[in-house]
Amino acid sequence: MRDFQIPGRSPVFAQNGLCATSHPLAATAAIDILRAGGNAMDAAIAGAVLLGICEPQMTGIGGDCFVLYSRPGEDGIRALNGSGRAPAAASAAPLREEGLNAIPLNSAHAVTVPGAIEAFCHLSETEGKLGLDALLAPAIHYAEEGVPVAPRVAFDWGNDAATLQGAARRAYLFDGMPPQPGQIFRAPGQAEVLRRIARDGATAFYEGEVAEDMLAALNGLGGTHRAEDFAAQRCDATIPISGNYKDVDLVEHPPNGQGATAILMLNILKHFDIAEMDPWGAERAHIEAEAAKLAYDARNRFLADPDHMSRLDHMLAPETAARLAALINPNRAMQAAAPLSEAVHKDTIYITVVDKDRMAVSLIYSIFHGFGSGIASEKFGILLQNRGAGFTLEPGHANEFAGGKRPMHTIIPGMLRQENGFLMPFGVMGGAYQPNGHARFMSNLLDFGMDPQSAIDAPRSFSDAGTLMVERGYSDQTRQQLSDLGHKVAIPTTAIGGAQAICIHSDGLLEGASDPRKDGCALGY
Repeated sequence: MRDFQIPGRSPVFAQNGLCATSHPLAATAAIDILRAGGNAMDAAIAGAVLLGICEPQMTGIGGDCFVLYSRPGEDGIRALNGSGRAPAAASAAPLREEGLNAIPLNSAHAVTVPGAIEAFCHLSETEGKLGLDALLAPAIHYAEEGVPVAPRVAFDWGNDAATLQGAARRAYLFDGMPPQPGQIFRAPGQAEVLRRIARDGATAFYEGEVAEDMLAALNGLGGTHRAEDFAAQRCDATIPISGNYKDVDLVEHPPNGQGATAILMLNILKHFDIAEMDPWGAERAHIEAEAAKLAYDARNRFLADPDHMSRLDHMLAPETAARLAALINPNRAMQAAAPLSEAVHKDTIYITVVDKDRMAVSLIYSIFHGFGSGIASEKFGILLQNRGAGFTLEPGHANEFAGGKRPMHTIIPGMLRQENGFLMPFGVMGGAYQPNGHARFMSNLLDFGMDPQSAIDAPRSFSDAGTLMVERGYSDQTRQQLSDLGHKVAIPTTAIGGAQAICIHSDGLLEGASDPRKDGCALGY
C-alpha cells in the first residue's frame, strides 16, 4: 500500500468494466461505450480515435496500430497488425545516391500508408457490437466542438511544433504558436472524414476525395505514393509470440513490431538475481542498461517486415540470451552495442479496456515522432505518420526501405498471463523505450512485488544512444555510482514514456493503473 502522505495514485478497482489510457476524455468515452452495451473492442476503438483529437501530437487517423486481445471464453490471445506499407514505387537506392544514410524524418519518403483506420473498421466489424457510427461519435463530437488542451499535451505540443510544415501549421498551431493548457483545439476537417468513415467504412478513407487529399500532400513533396497503395491497405491477423519470466508469460505482438526485443531482454535478465538488488540502486539500473544495449543491437540486426526476416527464432532462443548475458560486466559499462535505428521519440498512445464478459484489449496507436512527418493534407488536415523512418537504407538489410514492405515498428501492446487465469493487458509508451519499459514493468511486479500502479509510478532509466537517461526519481548518489561505472548519465528533459495496465484478478476483480507522467487515468464502473 502506498504512503498516503506522499503524492501518488491509488489503483482503480471495478467489477463491470475498466479502461486505462492517457487522457480522461478518452477513458470516459470508452466507459460510456461499455455502458451503452458495447464490448471492450468497441470501447478501445472509440477511445483510441478520440485520443487522436485529444493528443494529436501523439497519434491520429494518419497513423498505425497494433492490437492484442482475448475473446470471452477463449484461452488464447489474438493479434492484429494494423501497420501500413511503403508505397510500391519506394526504393532505398535513389536516397543512397543523394548521399543520405537515413530516411529524413520530415520527408514524404518517411510516410507509409496509414494502417489504423482499416484495422479499426475490420475490428469493429469482426469483434465489436455497436457499429462504427456509435464508435466514432465521441471523436466526431470533440473534433467539432473542441478539446481543452491538457497540460502534458501542451508541453509536448510546444516541444514538437517545429516539426509542423505547410498545411499542418495552419491545422495544428494557434496564430503560429502552440497552445497553452486549456486552449480549445478543434479539427473540423477530421470530423468530416470520420463522418464519412462512419457511413461508408474504410473505403471512405482509402479511396476517393480523402485519399486524394493525402496523395496530393505527399506527391507535392516528392512522394512516390499512388492511389493503388492506399486502396490496397489491409490489416493482418497474426500469431503472438511470448517469453516466460518467473512463471508469468509476456505475450507480445510479432514482427514487424519490436516485442521480441522485450522478450530477449528479459531472457538476458534471468541470468542475474535482480530481486536481490536495490530496485532504485545503481546495480539494477546498470545491469538493465547493459541488457538493453545487447537486446536492442539484436533488434536492429534482425527485426523487419516478417516476410523479409528469418532470425526471430534465433533472437528468442535461450542460448542467444545466455551468450549475451555473459558479455555483461557487472563493474563496467560497455560502449553502446549499436546505434538505435530510429531517432529518439516518445510519441504514442496506449489504451486498454476490459469489459463485463472479460474481453481484454491491449491497443497501441501512433504517428511515430511528435506530429509524425509534420505533413498534413490540405483540405482535411490529416497529419501523416513518419513510420518509414523505421526503415534502414543499408543495402541488403532485412529492414531495407523498399516498396510494399512494412518497416520495423517500435509500438508494442503487451499482455501478461498465467495458467491460473491471471491476465493483464498493459502497454508502455515511449518509442524506443518500450521493450525496456515492458521488461522493467514486469520486473517491478515479479522481482519486487509491486502492484501495477506502483510499478508504473516507479522511476525509470534507459540507455539511449550512448546516454543513460535517469529520471529525477533516482538519487544523486545512484547517478554518481552509475557514472563511476562508466555510463554517461543525464536527467531527461521529458519523463521517460508512460504506461497503462488492467489486472484481471482470479476472482474477476478489475484493477486499473495509469501513468502520472501523462494526463490520463483509469476509470471503471
